[in-house]
Amino acid sequence: MHDEGRSMIDCGIWLVRPESEALALALQERLGGVLYRPWLDNTATPQKEQFAAAYRQQSQWIMIAASGIAVRFLEGLAQDKHSDPAVVVLDEAGRFAVSLLAGHEGGANRLAYRVANVTGAIPVITTATEALKPLVVGIGCRKGVTAGQIAAAVHLALGERPLSEVREIVTIDLKANEPGLLDFCELHDLPLRVLASATVAARPWVTKASDWVQQNVGLPGVCEPCALIAGARGRLIVPKTALNGVAVAVVEDNI
Repeated sequence: MHDEGRSMIDCGIWLVRPESEALALALQERLGGVLYRPWLDNTATPQKEQFAAAYRQQSQWIMIAASGIAVRFLEGLAQDKHSDPAVVVLDEAGRFAVSLLAGHEGGANRLAYRVANVTGAIPVITTATEALKPLVVGIGCRKGVTAGQIAAAVHLALGERPLSEVREIVTIDLKANEPGLLDFCELHDLPLRVLASATVAARPWVTKASDWVQQNVGLPGVCEPCALIAGARGRLIVPKTALNGVAVAVVEDNI
């Protein structure tokens, strides 16, 4: 997978068990951060106490653990959403990246997407603001498109629907570091979810296959399957809409 973003981050990566080492090293290689291996402590201090001592040393945490363990470790530590470190919990199989604490203010929501894009996990965001955003926008684009080109295509596809209703932008790994796409997401504070090309190839849901995309990307389409995979319980309300090198599809949640 590819990391969404252009720079390393300052975070702590807490491993509960040595079996998570390979996953933790993959995260560190792509995102940066400091690995914490509590089993190496020679003082026989329980992990929960070790974590409590380190908690305020980092502004962001990735905990590779079960959510129940993370909740127990955080007991009594959280004080204020404006000052608490962000905490994202990743299960040891790398399936779910859960924004657990300081979602907005601490940046845990955005961190969850970055972790998900590295590992192939599903980002789990439960803050109310995101829960009320019903639209998922899939994007495919040619190399070198600008943020302005992407904005124009997205607004064309949305029609009268405002950008504030969009929960996430979704694309494939080949486009994960496209400067114009990253600029667009940053400018509008939209999270970018990146799907592996193999994931999209396994679910090639398109209303009409594109010969150009097939020849250049090896897929019958990008924007429609990306939107449908990410918006799994939704319906395609805007099929592929192309403008100036950018293709956009929109899925709306069925609530």
